[in-house]
Amino acid sequence: MVMPNFNLLAPEIFLSGMACVVLLVDLYLSDERRHISYLLAQVALAGTAILAWQGLAIAPQHTFEGMFVHDTMSSVLKIMMSLVVFFVFAYSREYLRDRNMFRGEYFVLGLFGVVGMMVMASASHFLTLYLGLELMSLCLYAMTAMQRDSGTATEAAMKYFVLGALASGMLLYGMSMLYGVTGSLNIAEVQAKVSLLDIKTNMPMVLGLVFVVVALAFKLGAVPFHMWVPDVYHGAPTSVAAYISSAPKLAAFAMIMRLLVDGLAGLVADWQSMLIILAILSMATGNLIAIAQTNIKRMLAYSAISHMGFFLLGIVSAGPNGYSSSMIYVLAYAAMSMAAFGMVMLLSRKGFEADNLEDFKGLNQRSPWYAFIMLVLMFSMAGVPPTAGFYAKLMVVQSVIDSGMLWLALTAVLFAVVGAFYYLRVIKLMYFDDPVADAPIAPRPAVAALMSVNVMALLLAMLFAGQLTELCRSAIAAL
Repeated sequence: MVMPNFNLLAPEIFLSGMACVVLLVDLYLSDERRHISYLLAQVALAGTAILAWQGLAIAPQHTFEGMFVHDTMSSVLKIMMSLVVFFVFAYSREYLRDRNMFRGEYFVLGLFGVVGMMVMASASHFLTLYLGLELMSLCLYAMTAMQRDSGTATEAAMKYFVLGALASGMLLYGMSMLYGVTGSLNIAEVQAKVSLLDIKTNMPMVLGLVFVVVALAFKLGAVPFHMWVPDVYHGAPTSVAAYISSAPKLAAFAMIMRLLVDGLAGLVADWQSMLIILAILSMATGNLIAIAQTNIKRMLAYSAISHMGFFLLGIVSAGPNGYSSSMIYVLAYAAMSMAAFGMVMLLSRKGFEADNLEDFKGLNQRSPWYAFIMLVLMFSMAGVPPTAGFYAKLMVVQSVIDSGMLWLALTAVLFAVVGAFYYLRVIKLMYFDDPVADAPIAPRPAVAALMSVNVMALLLAMLFAGQLTELCRSAIAAL
């Protein structure tokens, strides 16, 4: 037996250890000193990002008997996961304190959730992938139910748990069928054996593929497996909704790349047709239903469903350019989503949730800078140049055109135009309506600075489009 290379797992080991430290330290802290747990969690995430950055210099390789892979894609995703959750924790600090949820449990669960996401990013074995998925999912269920005196949050957590468990069961069942056909749980070995089989005469492999795609659609929140998304985003505390809507999407991208692209590349024609249907239904349903929403968290939930449809376009193109385009899209979406929920938390205060669209009325009169931040976010989500959202949409649509599916690209552009309506509606409320509240907006300077950095990065992303594209392409090429 070859000795595992623990250096490749440095980010996971460090973050797991720090999560345990936060858990133990928090036991001995009074409520007045709970900020120590927050600071330790932020140090843990910053350290993890640094370790993952250092891992970019290490050549791609496997360890733990081929169950864990270190490559450029996993390192880039780990860096982004750590940074996204770092920002989410910072945005959530005052929100949690005002609602008596500023406890170590939130940060411990958040950190262990990131560990699960990182394991998924480096999984090269079905068991490793499933272990990471379940670690992340269990943390998300518990975080959703953290507001124990809220019936809405408890209901959302139960729905999330039941449907999430169903999706996990489908994934496990699909993996077991693929194992029965190939005799292996190693993703590389599965790929080698699947490519030698004829799917038309192998019904267990067909069923295994269907179950895997359905499970992936559940985790992404793609139509018609999207029913949990609006209820969870609306019912969960906004700090948790910000977490769920951002970092796990990066893990879902890794899961798709490991399962479909790495493991089932021989069945590309079959899963490609399934993903085309999921993408069209998601773009149509998400954008059309979002128009009717008056609650901004539900609007962002249906927006997320439509964005997952656009994200799938790159995967559908089934080529390196398409995969790198989807990677760019999911990175941009994670940054946009956490900032959008961050704005909802910023406008909320003790005893008041700014989760209705009318709460954004007249924001420009109350704070021109934060109105500008929300304007950039809405423009980016709508895909208006020169924002990161425009570049991401352009890349995935271009990848579909390059693969010869012009009709699908035109469909995507049509739904992007439809979706622009409800984003522009928020801008209209901020700039052309009178405010319904006059409470001051005065977040901590650190939060204001991070929010500004977050949004300016979306606005200035086009200046670094070449470097970002090259990074994502090199990450995909290393697979």
